[in-house]
Amino acid sequence: MRRILIMGAGGRDFHNFNVVYRDDATSEVVAFTAAQIPGIDDRRYPAALAGPRYPNGIPIRPEAEVAELIRANAVDEVVFAYSDLSYTEVMRRSAIVLAAGASFTLLGPAATMIASTRPVVAVVAARTGCGKSQTSRRVAQLLRDAGMRVALVRHPMPYGDLVAMRVQRFATQADIDASNPTIEEREEYEEPVRQGMVMYAGVDYEAILRQAEQEADVIVWDGGNNDFSFYRPDLTITVVDPLRPGHELGYHPGEVNLRLADAVVVNKMDSASTEAVAQVVANVHAVNPSALVVRAASPVVLEGDGAVDGGESLVGRRVLVVEDGPTVTHGGMPFGAGTVAAHHAGVTDFVDPRPVAVGSLAATYRKYPHIGPVLPAMGYGAEQLADLTATILASGCEVVVNGSPFALSRLLHLDVPIRDATYTLSEVGHPDLADVLAPWIARWRS
Repeated sequence: MRRILIMGAGGRDFHNFNVVYRDDATSEVVAFTAAQIPGIDDRRYPAALAGPRYPNGIPIRPEAEVAELIRANAVDEVVFAYSDLSYTEVMRRSAIVLAAGASFTLLGPAATMIASTRPVVAVVAARTGCGKSQTSRRVAQLLRDAGMRVALVRHPMPYGDLVAMRVQRFATQADIDASNPTIEEREEYEEPVRQGMVMYAGVDYEAILRQAEQEADVIVWDGGNNDFSFYRPDLTITVVDPLRPGHELGYHPGEVNLRLADAVVVNKMDSASTEAVAQVVANVHAVNPSALVVRAASPVVLEGDGAVDGGESLVGRRVLVVEDGPTVTHGGMPFGAGTVAAHHAGVTDFVDPRPVAVGSLAATYRKYPHIGPVLPAMGYGAEQLADLTATILASGCEVVVNGSPFALSRLLHLDVPIRDATYTLSEVGHPDLADVLAPWIARWRS
């Protein structure tokens, strides 16, 4: 029996266990390790999800302990199971594992994708923050416009009670609120639900799929980070970001998504330079010459058309920008949509929150020193929400421009106005996503 340790971040790791190892009598998973997401280590994958072979569940330990865990548990094989790391960082982890005496494994799509009885469109990306969510919403709306019932299935974000989160279905705001979600979960769930879509998520993705199949004609996989789909897709759409040219060939498993793509969306053309767009398109053609290339902008709209409280312009105001957390942490971006929106509104006096950051946010800046003078919307629990509030108040700003997809004013009660930046996908020319989907819709209707 091979002794297995799975390196993860609370998502792909649990999925790989469920579909590959849970019922495999030739292997024993002795532990998971956790990284990237705060507060998910030092707990257990519960017995109710791990199955009868694991009556005590499976411990989850910090990734820093991986070499010690290999030696203490006579581990034969370490399975790397999370996303959006550079090739250098992936191989550095392999060096730690190999030096401790274990093999280092990457499980591929054939081993981990689940087949559906319904057509599946997978929307994935080269990096975190490329614009997957807006693209998946656009795809879902086009399918709905064609008269098809759609279920969006989101990549996991299992930060709470894993048993309670086994299968989650969100069709109303009340459904979302009842799940006691983190800010990151709200960022992903609330806008599709507001648009009348049904969103699934959770931990056990085969059980999720079987339930979603009962109410949908088409499943849209809404990827997280730059992970590849958990479901076997009929059509793969990969989003790339010319604000980070070259990253589409340098991060795991983003290049896998690029090579698997039937269509590639080159997003943010309204923000990127002509040279960067050309470089990204050339890289796409180099590794996947048969993929359709869809060019798209990501226009940002600031609520209120540049006015605070219905009247005052943002020009001359001291503005603190809050950005989507994953995009500016492990996504590697120094800024995001909030900064773009603020610039468009004429802001010149940007407040730098880094010197006054408290608690977990101060630790976030130390861990991700590339982050610019913006505040990541970190909110994985009550402590981080309190730190977010305290940092905003300590900054001395007059206005908050919120680039997170979630309306922060629903959770943070401040005396400072909060202005939300919203953004959608807007294709430029042809082929567009309607062109990409048209032959598939015709096939699925026949």
